Amino acid sequence: MKVPAGPAGPRQRRVLRSIETTDGQRCVDIFIRVDKSFGFEVYRRDMEDARGWFAIGGFIEQRFDTEVLAIHAAHKAAPWVDWNDI
Repeated sequence: MKVPAGPAGPRQRRVLRSIETTDGQRCVDIFIRVDKSFGFEVYRRDMEDARGWFAIGGFIEQRFDTEVLAIHAAHKAAPWVDWNDI
């Protein structure tokens, strides 16, 4: 389970989409906050490290008015994700 760092904390947002690379080493979460703003974060994990996912993007505090705007920004930040299923 990913527990993002930052003052908002995991209880302050709900993940709407989690898009993972085919190799399972990176992903992007699109989420909504309790204040109805949207955001995203980029994560990675090392298969040999059992601690799980690590936030690596530094995008968690960015706010967007719509899910679509958050997805567009995430697409620019993580072009390596297969965005065709969104």
